[in-house]
Amino acid sequence: MSKSFGKYYLVIVMGFSVLTCRKPYQPAVLTKGDSYLVVDGFIDTSPGGITNILLSRTKNLTDTVINIPERGAKVSIQNTAGTMYALQEQGSNGNYLSTPLQLNNGGQYKILVSTAAGRPYASDWVSPKKTPAIDSINWIQDSLGVHLFVNTHDPLNNTRYYRWQYVETWEYDSQLETPWGLKGNTIYVRDLNDLVHVCYTTTPSTKILLGTSAALSQDVISLARLFTIPLNDTTLAHRMSIQVKQFALTPQAYAYWQIIQKNSEALGTLFDLQPSQLEGNIHCLDNSSEPVVGFMTAGTVEEKRIFISVFDLKDWKSPDGSYSCLIKETPTDPVDFSRWTFPDSTYLPWYFSGPVLRVAKNICIDCRLSGGTTVKPSFW
Repeated sequence: MSKSFGKYYLVIVMGFSVLTCRKPYQPAVLTKGDSYLVVDGFIDTSPGGITNILLSRTKNLTDTVINIPERGAKVSIQNTAGTMYALQEQGSNGNYLSTPLQLNNGGQYKILVSTAAGRPYASDWVSPKKTPAIDSINWIQDSLGVHLFVNTHDPLNNTRYYRWQYVETWEYDSQLETPWGLKGNTIYVRDLNDLVHVCYTTTPSTKILLGTSAALSQDVISLARLFTIPLNDTTLAHRMSIQVKQFALTPQAYAYWQIIQKNSEALGTLFDLQPSQLEGNIHCLDNSSEPVVGFMTAGTVEEKRIFISVFDLKDWKSPDGSYSCLIKETPTDPVDFSRWTFPDSTYLPWYFSGPVLRVAKNICIDCRLSGGTTVKPSFW
C-alpha cells in the first residue's frame, strides 16, 4: 500500500466514523422524567391591567402531550407593602387571571405560587418597565405569501429590549351553505342567528419574538418580522385580524428569552444548538436547588390591531375545501317532509329538490366542526 493511498484510506475511515457517530441528542434534563414547575406570565401594570399567569410542568422530549397544566394552585401578586392580589384559576389549562388592577408603576412586585401539593414558589422582586407605543404593523406580499412586521421606537432611548406576541383571528366559510338545521329527528329552517356557514377562529402566537436596538445609537426597531401567512393560505380566504402586544424587557429578561428562543428553534441532534442552562428569577422556597422554568417581568403593555382582507391582496387564491362532502340523496317523507330519516348521523340536510333531500357530510355544512365559532368577535 502506498503512503498516499494510506492517507486517503485513513481519511475515509475517519469520515465514516464521524457519520456513524451522529446520534440523536437527548438532554438528560429532558429525558430523565423530572417534572419541574413552569411559570409563564407577566405582571401587567397598565391601568386596569389583567395579569395572566400560566402554570404547567416540564415534559420529556418523547412525551406526546402538548401541555401538562398545574391545576389547583394558589397564585397571587405581592407588592413591597405586603398587599396581595389574588389570581383565580380559569378552566383546566393551568391559567390564572387577576381582576383588572391599578398597580403602581413606581413600585415593585413579585409572584407567589403555592401548588395543590403545598409546594411554595416565588419570583424575585421586579420593577415595572413602561413600554413605548407600537408605531405601526406593516405587511408585504410576495411570491411566498404575506409577511408581517412591527415597528416601534422609544424617544427616550430607555427600552432597547422588546418582546412581542400576537393573536390571529380569521373568518372562514363551510364548503356548503344551507338554511336547514336539524334538531333530533326534525328538519327546521334556521334563523339569521342560527346559521352555521360563517365562522371565526382565533389562535395565539407560539413563537418567541424578540428585538433589540442595543447596538444602535437610537432606540428604534424597524420591520421586526412577526410571521408569514403562506401563499394562498385559507386563513386569508376572507378577512383576518392581527392583534400585536408589545412588552419592554430588562437586559436580563431579554437574555433569558433568547435562550428559550434558541432552544425551542434548534433542538434534537448533536449538531444543533444544545440546550443552555436556564437561569430564571423564580425559585422554590423549600428547595433552593430545584429548577423552576420562568422569568417574571412587570410593566405596561402596548397593543395594536390591523385587518387584512383578501381584497387587499393580489391574485390570492384560497384552495378548495379539504373535506370530501360525499353528497347523497334520500327520499323525503310524503306526509311530513321535515322528518329526518337518513340513518347516518355524520350527515346533515343540505337542500330539497322536489321529493328528494340532498344530504352532505356535516363537516362540510357546519363550520363549527372545523374548530371555529359562529359568534362574530366584538372588534370585527
